[in-house]
Amino acid sequence: MFERDIDNETEDRRERLRFRLTIVLGAVMTGIVGALVLLLARANDSYDRSLGWQAHSLEIISQTRSLDAALARAEAALGRFAVGLQKEDGRVYQQQWGLAQQYLTLLQRNVRDNPKQDALVKQLTAELDVRGEQLGDAALSANYRQTVAAISKYNAAGHDAALIRIDRLLSELIRNERTILAERNRVASADRASLNQAILLFSLLGAAAAVIAIAATVSLVRAESERRAARREQWAESDRAMQLEAAVEARTAELEQANVALRSEMSEREAAEAQLRQAQKMEAVGQLTGGIAHDFNNMLAVVVGGLELAQRLVVTAPEKAQRHLSNAMDGANRAADLTRRLLAFARSEPARPEMVVVDDCIASFAQLIERTIGDRIALTLDLNSPGLACWIDRQQFENALLNLSVNARDAMEGHGSLTIRTLADGQDQTAALAVQVIDTGCGMSAEVLERVFDPFYTTKPAGQGTGLGMSQVFAFCRQSDGEVQIHSTEGEGTSVAMLLPVAKAEAAALADSSADADPAAASPAEALNILVVEDDQRVLAATVDAVEELGHKAVACANPLDAEAIVERHGGFDLVLSDVLMPQLTGPEMVARLRRRWPAMPILFVTGYAGDASEVAAFGDHDVLRKPFTLTALDQAIRRAGDARPEGQRLAG
Repeated sequence: MFERDIDNETEDRRERLRFRLTIVLGAVMTGIVGALVLLLARANDSYDRSLGWQAHSLEIISQTRSLDAALARAEAALGRFAVGLQKEDGRVYQQQWGLAQQYLTLLQRNVRDNPKQDALVKQLTAELDVRGEQLGDAALSANYRQTVAAISKYNAAGHDAALIRIDRLLSELIRNERTILAERNRVASADRASLNQAILLFSLLGAAAAVIAIAATVSLVRAESERRAARREQWAESDRAMQLEAAVEARTAELEQANVALRSEMSEREAAEAQLRQAQKMEAVGQLTGGIAHDFNNMLAVVVGGLELAQRLVVTAPEKAQRHLSNAMDGANRAADLTRRLLAFARSEPARPEMVVVDDCIASFAQLIERTIGDRIALTLDLNSPGLACWIDRQQFENALLNLSVNARDAMEGHGSLTIRTLADGQDQTAALAVQVIDTGCGMSAEVLERVFDPFYTTKPAGQGTGLGMSQVFAFCRQSDGEVQIHSTEGEGTSVAMLLPVAKAEAAALADSSADADPAAASPAEALNILVVEDDQRVLAATVDAVEELGHKAVACANPLDAEAIVERHGGFDLVLSDVLMPQLTGPEMVARLRRRWPAMPILFVTGYAGDASEVAAFGDHDVLRKPFTLTALDQAIRRAGDARPEGQRLAG
């Protein structure tokens, strides 16, 4: 009995010890389980966060690629719009440029957490703002159907250094984000390893807990139930971890493939664009410089040779000297005409439209065309629109006729027939008047017809053409609210038709009455005191001599900064004749200063270059005389300025 009591007491102590051990082990296991659960949750959160940062970097790279692609598509659409003037291309340009701005906005939002990337995006935003203004200017010219201006501005924008800066910024954004992505990939791999370790520890703990629960004093049923529950939880956790790992691996592979495709597409596009830009640049420069140098050398040969012969014969044979001087003047006028054609092509020389009776203009110009095409080509005038007039720039119209005639002469190799024909609807003066230039030359192939109006494109040998002739014809017709059509068959000849709107009858009658008036009869005849402002000493001396030759008194001023003091010293002038582009002060800026003290003093600007409408607007309501000018043109401009003087203004000086 005593021994049984001792055994029971010992068993009780053992039970109490087991109970206490179970409690302690349970508490320890509970703490360990809690710590491992917290560790597992943190590892899982870290891994999810790493995946999120990976996706964030890939999204920034994708948005940068998309921005670059949208910019490329916008500039390509603008190029098509500038050449073809198709409104659909203009809408595509606006759509793609707007899409590029959306991608830029997404980039600005996504890189705010990275100061370095944020600074690059701000620089990119500033560059794109400037780029948008350049392309918008070209789009605006195309929208107003100013084809040549749009092409010139688009070409200038294509050679702007901003393109290199934008490409460098985009590349640097992607390069920085790749570096960040590599670091985030490393962190994600480390977080995944930590998650796997936490899952393994948690699995081991579950197994240990099951073994301890079975060995404890808890009932077998409860211990079995807890063990089964632990196993089910372990399996569920393992399944979730495996599914998560498989999803992450699939997404990572997909993003890697997309990244590789984007890099490949960008590399191919950049290489193609670089090759195209280089080819276009070299072709345009070679054709333009060679053709212009050839034409100017011919003209300068006439001018220099004529002047040199005139110097030798001015005393011994005045008549021959006069003939050589006339030839030199003709060569100089041809050089001036070529300069005006280049300025008109670049839209730096504004059109000066007037009412022109087309048949009369062609008839009077036919002699020059005959001399140009040679004796072996028969020129036929088939003029069927007598009295019909068009509101056009006469000189540009004559240049267009001459360009078409020269092209026809070259196509016929100096032998054949050339017909200039006019056709119009006699019942409706608002219809278009067609001026056709028809030759019997070699004709053109379909490939040549597709590019015949492209600037700098020519089929002539090197040094025999600038490639500006047909593009100048195209620009003239568009500038005159008309169009040009061309039909050609290889071996049979070519027909080019300029379709020009016919002016209304009352406008033509008013122009005829104005043309019949004698401007000299209404112009003042008294001599004027004129201040001549010109920074080039040779031009200044020639202009002063020309003014004095016309019977006026001229005062020379070689520096526009001295003009105000000279006017003050002479007490005013009847007219200020000023150059426009001068290094110290431009003509309009100098006039603005003079107008503060002498607001009524007449102004006559003389310039060899007039740019866009914003620059022309600086002339205000003052008359503008284009260089080079003749004595007659100078006399008429001075007379107009004299008529514009306030009534009763005294002669100054």
